[in-house]
Amino acid sequence: MQQTIERPPGQLVLVVDDMPENLAVLHDALDESGYSVVVANNGITALEQAHALVPDVVLLDAVMPCMDGFEVCRRLKADLQTRAIPVIFMTGLTESEHVVAAFQVGGSDYVTKPVRQNEMLARIRAHTQNARMMSQARSALDAFGHAVLAVDPDERIIWQTPLARQWLDIYFPSQAKSSLPPQVSPWLQRAVRARSAGEEAAALVIAHGTRRLIFALGEADDAVQWSIVLREEADDALVQSLMAKHRLTQREAEVLHWLSKGKTNRDIGEILGTSPRTVNKHLEHVFEKLGVETRTAATALAVSSRPTGGG
Repeated sequence: MQQTIERPPGQLVLVVDDMPENLAVLHDALDESGYSVVVANNGITALEQAHALVPDVVLLDAVMPCMDGFEVCRRLKADLQTRAIPVIFMTGLTESEHVVAAFQVGGSDYVTKPVRQNEMLARIRAHTQNARMMSQARSALDAFGHAVLAVDPDERIIWQTPLARQWLDIYFPSQAKSSLPPQVSPWLQRAVRARSAGEEAAALVIAHGTRRLIFALGEADDAVQWSIVLREEADDALVQSLMAKHRLTQREAEVLHWLSKGKTNRDIGEILGTSPRTVNKHLEHVFEKLGVETRTAATALAVSSRPTGGG
């Protein structure tokens, strides 16, 4: 029977190094500074402890036998449970290629060996504080029911709110939970290029029956991550919103809704099971209630009336 590992109290640092003397020195320095510390002398043990304990930061030796630090970091960043943990590499002074490799696999920072304790502690404080602020921001998004996810430059999902996960499961049931759906990937690349060129990035709409999932690009940082804001629309919800905001009958709201989707009177008649002449009569009432004279003005009002939240 596998023994359950209990997480020590306080801020937890996982130190990974194959040299026992290095582990001892780093453990003592961190312990004296008030951190809880767990150690691992190989990559496999490090991954097991990271998954079981989810430490606040990982201090990781770059060069180890069997599984080096780069592979450990790569696996940590491939797992949703451990992806957000900051990883600080320890590398030799002359190993500049290791610094590049560390950032390529998702490392947050590095310190050079022999490790200077004050520098190491300052970097750990900075990264744990930043990670805590990010966690608080995500918790706030969760609490207010927002659907947001973040992906790294390889389009792996770094984190997501529960509502975003719920919608992705509904719209993309067979998709791996750690990767961006393939239908979304080309849109994200276009949206990021547009943003970089100073242009407005168009949204992506994925239909699912009478509901639609809308993807919009949030904050974008090519070197770190891109955030994507999700919003769900449903025809019924939009019709109800138009009825409430403009005091329309249900049929008037339905006509206005489909008008805002670019449908002609004939199209709307076929959708609603009525004649184009009847649709036109409803539109006359809609124009009067909205105080507009053209289809374009009515469409603009309808679009501006759409709910900004989910569902």
